[in-house]
Amino acid sequence: MIKGAVESIHIASAAKVPMCAVDQAQATPGVGLEGDRYALGQGTFFKPQPDVELTLIEAEAIEALQSDYQVELAPGEARRNVVTRGVALNHLVGREFRIGEVKIRGIRLCEPCSHLQALSGRPVIKGLIHRGGLRAQVLSSGTIRVGDTVSE
Repeated sequence: MIKGAVESIHIASAAKVPMCAVDQAQATPGVGLEGDRYALGQGTFFKPQPDVELTLIEAEAIEALQSDYQVELAPGEARRNVVTRGVALNHLVGREFRIGEVKIRGIRLCEPCSHLQALSGRPVIKGLIHRGGLRAQVLSSGTIRVGDTVSE
């Protein structure tokens, strides 16, 4: 049984623009987070598929990137929507879980890519391999808030 928390939430209104931290975001099945580039059909890798609805990354992975590789990356620069703490996201591939009131399904790992490296201007690929987060599908409508519990 997992039990972690949402540390921060980030959205961007278009591809390649900086992510903005928000205290909460409305999640909608088949869409994603209201106001985010993928919900608006504007993300760089947008395809109408469930794995673009929501992305998550562990705060611990961002911290390990700095301690293990001396690469500093602010949570929003990771270009994932939700930063968690205390959750092994890799274990949620193919599983259903909740973020607060919202039901989510883990689809696949969100591996780092050259696009992320170019936008951040930092060598992040090596340090985030298999720690780059989770691509997920929104299964129920609701609001995701900073501080929400992440649980199965």
